[in-house]
Amino acid sequence: MKILHRIKELRIETQSTQQELAQLLNVSQNTYSQYESGKRQIPIDILIQLAMHYEVSTDYILDITDIDTPYPLKDDSRFK
Repeated sequence: MKILHRIKELRIETQSTQQELAQLLNVSQNTYSQYESGKRQIPIDILIQLAMHYEVSTDYILDITDIDTPYPLKDDSRFK
């Protein structure tokens, strides 16, 4: 599944460990590992956090597009 490929690829490109990402997302390393392996679906809030962390769009992570440029953020305190 390409979604899993993208999150693993982004993690490796940034030389991050699963443990570092798990801490960022406030999940266990095992949970994050399950996201990459496809054993667990990525919740929407985690998907958004990953996109913001990597500065890519959720569409890029979801393999809807190959353009990794993120969309401009809304002027909304929920996203700051």
